Amino acid sequence: MCGISGVVSRQAQVDAGVVERMHGALRHRGPDEDGTFAAAHVVMASRRLAIVDTQGGSQPLYSEDRSVVLVANGEIYNHAELRAMLLAKGHQFATASDCEVIVHLYEEFGENCIEHLRGMFALALWDEHRRHLVLARDRMGEKPLYLHFEPGSLLFASELKAVLASRRVPFALDADAVDQYFHQQYVSDPMTPVRGVVKLPPAHLLVYDVDRGVVTQRKYWTMDADAVDDDPARVLRRELDSFAPLVSQADVPVGVALSGGIDSALVAALVARARGGDVHAFTVGYTGRPVNDERTQAQSIADWLGIPWHQVELDKADVVAAFPDVVRAADDPIADVSAFGYSAVAGLARECGVPVLFQGQGSDELFWGYSWVREALDQSMRRAERRQRLAGPASPRLSAEAPPQARLSFYDRNIDFRQAKRELGRLYHHGFTRLLDPGRAHLVTTRALPWPRLDLEITQLICGSYLLENGLAQGDRLAMSHSVELRVPLVDHRFVELVMGLRKARPDHGELPKGWLRAAAVGLLPDEVLNRPKRPFEAPIADWHEALFVHYGHTLVDGFLVGHGILRGEAAELLSHGPRPAGSGSSLSYKALVLENWCRAMARDGDLPGAPAGPPLGRN
Repeated sequence: MCGISGVVSRQAQVDAGVVERMHGALRHRGPDEDGTFAAAHVVMASRRLAIVDTQGGSQPLYSEDRSVVLVANGEIYNHAELRAMLLAKGHQFATASDCEVIVHLYEEFGENCIEHLRGMFALALWDEHRRHLVLARDRMGEKPLYLHFEPGSLLFASELKAVLASRRVPFALDADAVDQYFHQQYVSDPMTPVRGVVKLPPAHLLVYDVDRGVVTQRKYWTMDADAVDDDPARVLRRELDSFAPLVSQADVPVGVALSGGIDSALVAALVARARGGDVHAFTVGYTGRPVNDERTQAQSIADWLGIPWHQVELDKADVVAAFPDVVRAADDPIADVSAFGYSAVAGLARECGVPVLFQGQGSDELFWGYSWVREALDQSMRRAERRQRLAGPASPRLSAEAPPQARLSFYDRNIDFRQAKRELGRLYHHGFTRLLDPGRAHLVTTRALPWPRLDLEITQLICGSYLLENGLAQGDRLAMSHSVELRVPLVDHRFVELVMGLRKARPDHGELPKGWLRAAAVGLLPDEVLNRPKRPFEAPIADWHEALFVHYGHTLVDGFLVGHGILRGEAAELLSHGPRPAGSGSSLSYKALVLENWCRAMARDGDLPGAPAGPPLGRN
């Protein structure tokens, strides 16, 4: 696991100071080692958190003739199989690092080498002979990569704050991205909140040809598969059993973020079995042990598995104290209160000397775990049936002009999205509203209804939006802020393909939520865990919300968002008191509070003044 950064330029002389500043901003992602490669046209740097081949494996990594140079962030789970194949072809390895296989795969297959990798990764590879820089990101987007294009050059880094630290990007907000954030509580790729900075989307490969000054980008994988007409429990279990030993490889202690639910319990069981019980469990709880505290159930699971269990307890004072650091560590603005629990568990793991942490994310999105998603699917199917009767099956994939009854229902069932649609118009400054794309194409609610497999469409959509930009992004950044690597086995691309293939053959949205996963886990977990109903994440949101606004609500008044013409002054005054609809998880007031404090932190990281002075708003 690492943090990577670099610059490629058509000019032979590259400003190494730019990379040095980005490199310095990524120290938390790799405290064990750092390395740099500099040549005509390119400088690349790596911060290393040593997980595999801790004594060797230093980056950058090189081909035998040093003409191919790699910096990479992540883990290649099938590296042993690939290494054996490459050795048979005569390649010579200098280390036991999992990532070194990428260099030699590139020598064999060129840019298509990415398609041979199974794992989580973001990488930069320099080909000296062709004078190409190759950037790539894993299929589900577990590892991040941010880009900034300038005439004749390209900057890249593992985190947005590192790009800002380059001092080559003025801190100016993108209006459409901000609007999307207020609707969805995060910003979807390729957008970022900062003008001039984009994310390389998951499953994409980018090539910068220095001689021609040409950038090409392509998608190398799609979340789809041929139909699999087989017993879901049997084939899913077989896939989990075969993958567990691969994903569990590490030369350092590992742990699992364990709640009382089936997702993390299943991951804990698989990793414990693969490592002979050599795994720790970490659980967050809340002061006073309210009904939503799952420590009792988590400890019971850990005891059943025979693995050591550790706990951390949060109260509202802890949340208030952690708020500025958590907001900054998330890198993108993400208005999700679960961030405090993620950060606390990762911090506890690091304190216990455990630098690898497994999570059970992904099963809710893959197996209909969210009630609002099931409701959105039902509503979308009813709308699609009506539309087909009235207009026939042909329809554009995207249409800002499509009436509401012809549009996909997705966030429509989410209370916070409904609040945003209803109230943002009167909260935004009129000048900000004029900057927005009038068709709101950046919102998924503009997507016209496809036909007929809406269950597959919505699975792809939630994995490519909510899971990616809220769950995986937040998990990676918060864990890495504590120098802990996060692994999420349930989003392995082979497992995802299997779920899609099974669903294509046998729709399951009308079955028990997570029914397939529960059936696959029989024998791995006690019946009481398998049969336990899903409970939503329920931290003491109301208490935390109130305490946060007591301490930080004043930052909204005449703050960055007002000073930069996003919110009207009277609207910010109203939001500063923390109004929150009943049942809300991420109200407009909380989104505003997170964004306000994120802007202040990021403006400081970019060596730019904070609120209210600063560059104007705009659109990419």
